[in-house]
Amino acid sequence: MNIAKIATILTLTAVLAGCNTIDRLANVGQAPALTAIADPTTTAGYQPVRMPMPEPIADTYQPNSLYRTSAKGFFKDERAHRIGDILTVLVTIDDSAEISNTTNRNRTSSNSAGMGGIFGAVVDNVSQGQIDPSSAIDLTSGTRDSGNGSVNRSEALETSVAAVVTQVLPNGNLVIEGRQEVRVNFEVRDLIVAGIVRPSDIQANNTIASTKIAEARISYGGRGQITDVQQPRYGQQALDAILPF
Repeated sequence: MNIAKIATILTLTAVLAGCNTIDRLANVGQAPALTAIADPTTTAGYQPVRMPMPEPIADTYQPNSLYRTSAKGFFKDERAHRIGDILTVLVTIDDSAEISNTTNRNRTSSNSAGMGGIFGAVVDNVSQGQIDPSSAIDLTSGTRDSGNGSVNRSEALETSVAAVVTQVLPNGNLVIEGRQEVRVNFEVRDLIVAGIVRPSDIQANNTIASTKIAEARISYGGRGQITDVQQPRYGQQALDAILPF
């Protein structure tokens, strides 16, 4: 990374830090604003989901029959199945992992060589006795590596959030997305759930477990005074990104 790039990064960091400082000063004494309700498909970065799908099968009707081939039941199903429908996602995360690794490696080598006869006499005369021809070459080397690593992680989250069906895939699977914001004093907690669900996994009470969501994206975080003091300053983040040591 050359000097020009470093200077550019520092300049952009300073500008962003200045904008952030102005925004923070303007909001002193005020609670964080909640995000306005919006159509998820119109937000920046939204992309429709495309998955491998089977060939569509056209509906067929038998004579004097009340059923059609694509119907999942005789009576109307109140579970979410169309764009705009709402279902409740039961988020349950209880994960733990414990990993420990230890590595040790040692290697020692020694090599020696000497010379006699005419070559030994020549070396002895040239060096005036400073080099012993019997051990003219003596090489030793050694390496040792030692490493230890451990991971001890535990996560637990149990809550529920209402999600909206934003897309119906050709095979009938539903793409859902839901967001919940809760503000307590000067701290806002965000819960975001998105993914693909199978209509048959939706319970009769219109709920679905988070473990049934394919391509699940679950985010639980916050913003506000408490979260702000837990983050390093922009200057420190910039130095962490560019300093090689």
